[in-house]
Amino acid sequence: MCACVFAHVWIGDKALDGYSKKKYVCKLLFIFLLGHDIDFGHMEAVNLLSSNKYTEKQIGYLFISVLVNSNSDLIRLINNGIKNDLGSRNPTFMNLALHCIANVGSREMAEAFTSDIPRILVAGDTMDSVKQSAALCLLRLNRTCPDLVPMGEWTARVVHLLNDQHLGVVTAAASLITTLAQKSPDEFKTSISLAIARLSRIVTSASIDLQDYTYYFVAAPWLSVKLLRLLQCYPPPEDAALRSRLTECLETILNKAQEPPKSKKVQHSNAKNAVLFEAISLIIHHDSEPTLLVRASNQLGQFLQHRETNLRYLALESMCTLASSEFSHEAVKTHIDTVINALKTERDVSVRQRAVDLLYAMCDRSNAKQIVTEMLSYLENADYSIREEIVLKVAILAEKYAVDYTWYVDTILNLIRIAGDYVSEEVWYRVIQIVINRDDVQGYAAKTVFEALQAPACHENLVKVGGYILGEFGNLIAGDSRSSPLVQFNLLHSKFHLCSVPTRALLLSAYIKFINLFPEVKATIQDVLRSDSQLRNADVELQQRAVEYLRLSCIASTDILATVLEEMPPFPERESSILAKLKRKKGPGHLPDIDDARRNVNGSTEHSESSEATSTSSAHPFTDLLNLNSAPSAGGSLLIDVFSDNSTPAPTDVCEENFSRFVCKNNGVLYENQLLQIGLKSEYRQNLGRMYVFFGNKTSTQFLSFSSAVTSQDSLKTQLNVHTKKVDPVIEGGAQVQQILNIECVSDFTDTPVLDIQFRYGGALQKIAVKLPVMLNKFFQPTEMTSQDFFQRWKQLGAPQQEVQKIFKAKHSMDIDVTKAKILGFGVALLDRVDPNPENFVGAGVIHTKNTQVGCLLRLEPNTQAEMYRLTLRTSRDSVSQRLCDLLSEQF
Repeated sequence: MCACVFAHVWIGDKALDGYSKKKYVCKLLFIFLLGHDIDFGHMEAVNLLSSNKYTEKQIGYLFISVLVNSNSDLIRLINNGIKNDLGSRNPTFMNLALHCIANVGSREMAEAFTSDIPRILVAGDTMDSVKQSAALCLLRLNRTCPDLVPMGEWTARVVHLLNDQHLGVVTAAASLITTLAQKSPDEFKTSISLAIARLSRIVTSASIDLQDYTYYFVAAPWLSVKLLRLLQCYPPPEDAALRSRLTECLETILNKAQEPPKSKKVQHSNAKNAVLFEAISLIIHHDSEPTLLVRASNQLGQFLQHRETNLRYLALESMCTLASSEFSHEAVKTHIDTVINALKTERDVSVRQRAVDLLYAMCDRSNAKQIVTEMLSYLENADYSIREEIVLKVAILAEKYAVDYTWYVDTILNLIRIAGDYVSEEVWYRVIQIVINRDDVQGYAAKTVFEALQAPACHENLVKVGGYILGEFGNLIAGDSRSSPLVQFNLLHSKFHLCSVPTRALLLSAYIKFINLFPEVKATIQDVLRSDSQLRNADVELQQRAVEYLRLSCIASTDILATVLEEMPPFPERESSILAKLKRKKGPGHLPDIDDARRNVNGSTEHSESSEATSTSSAHPFTDLLNLNSAPSAGGSLLIDVFSDNSTPAPTDVCEENFSRFVCKNNGVLYENQLLQIGLKSEYRQNLGRMYVFFGNKTSTQFLSFSSAVTSQDSLKTQLNVHTKKVDPVIEGGAQVQQILNIECVSDFTDTPVLDIQFRYGGALQKIAVKLPVMLNKFFQPTEMTSQDFFQRWKQLGAPQQEVQKIFKAKHSMDIDVTKAKILGFGVALLDRVDPNPENFVGAGVIHTKNTQVGCLLRLEPNTQAEMYRLTLRTSRDSVSQRLCDLLSEQF
């Protein structure tokens, strides 16, 4: 209080010198930090800005940064003081002014200085310390007021700061360029080569070369991380020399991670691992170098048993993403035993949850039963917070990889037994759908649920499944005296009084079904329906069902009863809602996809949840036949916007930039500009395919009237059928929606369909046309053959018109593993020990179309000395041979 009174007295004293003013402003600042309100002294702090002494000016700026509100009447005076210091060319005063702008970060300051700060940043005579402050100040303003930071001539010049000799300037500039590149990638595309060059100099230098920026024997770790993050804003470099240099950098980082530590201190390992994990993130983002992806997987596998919990967590999280890549999926699978052991022994629940995520991501047909068994075993002791998520994942995996549907039925019933409270309606709906739609499993399902219901205590979800299945297919097991109609009815009715109203309603429907299936129990069931507990039930739904079912059983003839209560027909196809439910539970960006539908690792997988039928639909091939809540598709509008002020832009050229990348892979980013990112993931089985197209809004503004359609030339329409599902017409800023394309190959084709996108952004109509990567090789079915069978078939296809041969120069490095991965990605089976020359690659497969099947044999002969390839294809149709040869030769 004394200090406050003294301050009040001082406000009226005009004779105080600068030192006294600084001292009392400091006291006011201290009083504020103690928690007291300060409503005076602000003008005196502003006056300190005009002082020529550093200490006085520093206290003035400190007071303003802490106490002055962005809406203060003094902002104009403060801005004048800042402008004077920025123009003074005194580096110390300029730094103080820049720090104040960054700390306050108000819109008024952004409007006043966003044109001055870029000029200071790129000026040739600006001191290094001021450049650092200017870069970080501009970064702060871009985060608070991104619409006020102008893009202009300075953007091209700021990129060259990555070549600055002062690493502090480079570090600050890397942070700024990374943020700006995310908003306007085309403006900063030239930063790729500079970032790679700087990164190369850092990772190949000795720690003594960067002594001032070496942290515990790790050269410039923070700058390395920032450069690696900057490179993640762009796809892999197209220039071969640049890509090779980047690959060398990443290989060097992976090699250094294998070296013995130079220090036992945790700071050394933290810095070293920070660079390593960021390098692995870049490798995953590019998803183009199989060797690096496999090495990254092996490196992460070493961390799975590390004593540091954080490293185990990060390794599991990164491997989840690696498991989604076609190139590294097999490498990740080799660590399955270690991950299962972590699931059983890990103390930290968050690490156990990541282990569950990784098991889900690495699952495929070869290990599905093992993973599902282990997850069921863990479910019995799992933390309650993640039980529902595990239930959904087990249900998805069991359904997706169910070669034998009896195993699927057993798994779901076991799931209900272990964690019935966490089994949602979507899960038990699903097992009913599959049983009804598959005749071969109906008898087994009826027998299994009948046996499961005999347990003294059954979960209510099991009663629901049992009531539905026995009501439909109880006749299939009625021949056994142990499961006679009366025994089935008594078993179900013994559970009736323990169930909720919805389950009782389902059981009453099962009873009336029994009357149709088993006339011998009609009297028994009618007695139950006549009982007061049914006809006078307090619940209106149960009472109405009992009355109607009783009346129906009494007056209807056998034929009418059979017609009304006939077996349920197969459910119509709808997209599954189980995966959508899991995505909603996990939240956007946290759900790895599985097997063929590998995640788009160049982008994110979060979807808008506004429409379950389009934006959060399932990534697996089965269908949700009981998803009654899915919204009907809206019909296309026939009205034309004739009142729009914006003229329709001329049709754009069809983009083919990333088309060739999808010849040997099914997932990735198809198209990207400053507004929109289009990602794909696809799966094909024989002559059918399904493609998931992800539209990501990279801006903070809504896309309105969004539409996407597939167009084909007239000749292609008879050869390839593409059916599209409606996409949500509104995409929120930063959101992503999904569209599903169902594809059928009718006959062999050479043309490709085009994806036409149209939407309104900021009132302007945007049109984009992208060539859709649906090629003939996508309908390959790999065929294993012995050496004798191969050459016998090779001779049979010896007609001149059946063979196409091409000799061409290698465009990429002739790496054996990469070549194998591309041939496998092309769709054929790679046949080992068939060709007499072990350096040659031999493959076989069958192209499946609706009209016919076309066998294909290929032989790739590399000449490493001449850097040449000879590719030979033989098929039963000459047009197929030529098309496949053209597609595959472009990949090498």
